[in-house]
Amino acid sequence: MPEPPYGEIADLLKKGQIVPFLGAGVNFGARTPGATWSEATADFLPSGAELSRYLASKVNFPSQDPHDLCDLAKVSSYYSEMLGRRRLRERLSQLFCRPFDVCSIHAYLAEIAARAPLLIVTTNYDNLTEFAFNQAGRAFDRVIHPTDRKEVEASVLWWKYGATEPVAVEPNRLFVDLKTTTVIYKMHGTADCALNKWDSYVITEDDYVDFLSRMTSQTAVPALFMRHCRARNFLFLGYGLNDWNLRVILRNLETALPGAEAPAEVEDGGMRSWAIQFHPSEFEVELWRARGVKVYDVDINQFVQRLREQTG
Repeated sequence: MPEPPYGEIADLLKKGQIVPFLGAGVNFGARTPGATWSEATADFLPSGAELSRYLASKVNFPSQDPHDLCDLAKVSSYYSEMLGRRRLRERLSQLFCRPFDVCSIHAYLAEIAARAPLLIVTTNYDNLTEFAFNQAGRAFDRVIHPTDRKEVEASVLWWKYGATEPVAVEPNRLFVDLKTTTVIYKMHGTADCALNKWDSYVITEDDYVDFLSRMTSQTAVPALFMRHCRARNFLFLGYGLNDWNLRVILRNLETALPGAEAPAEVEDGGMRSWAIQFHPSEFEVELWRARGVKVYDVDINQFVQRLREQTG
């Protein structure tokens, strides 16, 4: 398989011409190959399947089918039905608000943001990107989608740089100067490790239905972000297209771009999006290709190392 165009990706990142999308797979950069997650001993974050099995063990989930046990949306829905939404948030926050080391990709993006502001999109709940920016002394705003907070369900929550409390803003009324400000947009919510007050997770089946419904009506992703994305490249990191929720999100991102036939195509028909995924299946390769995205089978740490070599 050909190697990614490291030089071009590094140059475009330095110019702020790439929107990085961070998926759960980026966090595997912090764990030793072959290591498995344990609540008591692991110093790295769980995968979606590991988190699902953990929640299932806590609530006596009524199925031992491996497919069911690894279905995080299904298991978290059952957990919420049995113990309530507040307890689910508490349990998730206990897992995500620990002192984890940032991964190489988070540190690299914090370094790159010194060259040009970035819009970083993630569906991860953890705070590793924020930690990396704080460690590097980089300013950023944070925007999250609060599906499981009914009092602000029609808004996004916006933390301006330095603010401890967010403001609730209708998605299409949000304005940040993206020419001067880096924004971390957490599409599926976040663990609030500072105040333990604004935790919000798109995680249950109902959460995904609500979120995807808003995606379809173009009231989920702020219009400001959509306009910004239209003229930029996409870099998908740590995503697998076996997840149908991500496929629906990508489909709606395509249709939400006015005048664009697909977000991964430019006027001359060339490729403008890339995915870095370790050991993608043939099925996933075909799904990426159908969306005009070139996928590369590269370990995330090796990918970042090669980008550093090109960054200068």
